[in-house]
Amino acid sequence: MSNAHMMPVVQLTNLTRSFEQGGVKIDVLRGVNLAIQPGEIVALLGPSGSGKSTMLQAVGLLEGGFGGRIEIAGNNASALHGDQRTGLRRDYIGFVYQFHHLLPDFNALENVTLPQLVAGKSRAEAEGRARELLTSLGLGARLEHRPSQLSGGEQQRVAVARALANRPKVVLADEPTGNLDETTADKVLTEFVKLVRGEGSAALVATHNERLAMAMDRVVRLHDGVLE
Repeated sequence: MSNAHMMPVVQLTNLTRSFEQGGVKIDVLRGVNLAIQPGEIVALLGPSGSGKSTMLQAVGLLEGGFGGRIEIAGNNASALHGDQRTGLRRDYIGFVYQFHHLLPDFNALENVTLPQLVAGKSRAEAEGRARELLTSLGLGARLEHRPSQLSGGEQQRVAVARALANRPKVVLADEPTGNLDETTADKVLTEFVKLVRGEGSAALVATHNERLAMAMDRVVRLHDGVLE
């Protein structure tokens, strides 16, 4: 195996993040170190308020203010600004949130097609990819339905398909089944893991659900701002 294949798709080195509240400094992340290999699915466990979402925001290049070093697919994201960070995020990272954040006026097919059009794909290519992903998630008969016409589990499946539409190197999921009942959550997570594996993407999945975490390749725990 070449060195290129051995390079982590995500490398966090001494990642820190602090906030000021009422004149008091609060250290949310206190030197996080983590490497995620290509194709690896990692569960990030921790109670509410432990900093899981803050850590995902760092990896997703969604905000600044972090100390340490963030590398995405060999790119030193810590040294990038503005359009460079946006481009890296667009080309390498997919997102699934607790709430689906689908565009309400667009149907399922359009919600998955749109990010591909933004990335420069032709409409025919984008729609073909969207149809393939949605069908693999059991939504082949729901392509023309808008979010309001879909169940919670179906909406989250569309969000998963959207996250994978541009073949990202890494998928970041923040409590992706947190709004679903246990049975639906199990099914959606199983489909998520299967699809991510099939696509060859890596994933970092933040959750407080120990049982769901066990379905993944590795579990890391965030406690007092550091990984255990």
